[in-house]
Amino acid sequence: MTSRTATAFGTRAVASVQLRLEEGWFTLCPAERLLPGRGVAALLPDGRQVALFRDRTGRLYAVDNRDPFSGAAVLSRGLLGHASGRPFVASPLLKQRFDLESGHCLDDDTVILTSYDVRVR
Repeated sequence: MTSRTATAFGTRAVASVQLRLEEGWFTLCPAERLLPGRGVAALLPDGRQVALFRDRTGRLYAVDNRDPFSGAAVLSRGLLGHASGRPFVASPLLKQRFDLESGHCLDDDTVILTSYDVRVR
């Protein structure tokens, strides 16, 4: 589903960020609303939260927003970085780092976040 925005010369299509869920693709927000290097939280239909990120190269990532160490829904406020070529988000509370592609905690092999496929349509 692509939304449309009015312009002085008519309407234009606005690309939307979509997340793959078990039921199919779920539209989260217009892609232009995501700032490079920053994260946002989004509410999923089942009540869970996802942390959505656009890195400075424009690549999108999505993982659970709940920090498994503190229980707080804060990962969308974490800092983005790279370790050994892997993109990660560091929790703003206890600083554990989570691989944005796989969800694996880089500081504790026993902890894994759910990661999601993301696309722009």
